[in-house]
Amino acid sequence: MELIKQAERSISKTYRKTIWKPFIGAIQRFNLIEEGDSIAVCLSGGKDSLLLTCALRMLMRYSDFPFSLSYIFMNPGYSYEYLAACEYNMKELGINPHIFNTDILRIAENNPSPCHVCSSMRRGYLYKEAQKLGCNKIALGHHLDDVCETVLLSMLYSGEFRTMMPKLNSINYAGMQLIRPLYLVRERSIINWLNKLSIASISCSCSFTKKDGGGKRQEIKKLLTNLEKQNPNIINNILSSTQDVNLQTILSYKKGADFSAESYLD
Repeated sequence: MELIKQAERSISKTYRKTIWKPFIGAIQRFNLIEEGDSIAVCLSGGKDSLLLTCALRMLMRYSDFPFSLSYIFMNPGYSYEYLAACEYNMKELGINPHIFNTDILRIAENNPSPCHVCSSMRRGYLYKEAQKLGCNKIALGHHLDDVCETVLLSMLYSGEFRTMMPKLNSINYAGMQLIRPLYLVRERSIINWLNKLSIASISCSCSFTKKDGGGKRQEIKKLLTNLEKQNPNIINNILSSTQDVNLQTILSYKKGADFSAESYLD
């Protein structure tokens, strides 16, 4: 019980500037939570979803309007040891989630694009399980570093300019939304928070990612770390670039997946 109090107190006190304010700022700026929302907080057992759960739990107590939280943990095929570590971390922070099993890791690891398949399948399962619990939103623990890494990954490896959005309407699950309340929180702040609690961080359990040295995302993460040593504003500049696109300075653009590109080369 003392660790739970310490975890929540440190978010609003020790890490007020680096976690609590950006967390609240993202929720207000992008209108992520509204009165009457029933939100399924999606847990992986890792640092990001643990912080997200604690922060949302605090917000629910002090919010000016009512909303509710459910906690769900999907086991995509973790090893016994990994699953035990996840459950231990959640128990330490007083989180008792609804747990369900899938075989996503087995399916994804036999696919030429395992990360894409894993991400898509996870989201579908989470939407479906959240709907069963009567929720209208799922909350994921993606942070600002994830957002900016996605921008560079898309540009360098997919040939397109795009990023993670703070809020998305589900295409396949009517009335469901995905929200990312940690959208403006830096990863290093999350790591510092977890270290202060003396809780061991859990990394991705995917054998493909481990075998590939962390994959392309880890490559981009290292690149940004080096760039940030030279320019501390790198991450904020990347985020700003997604909000300040001048259509007169790009070759072409398209409005959604079903629209043809409008080109300035025509």
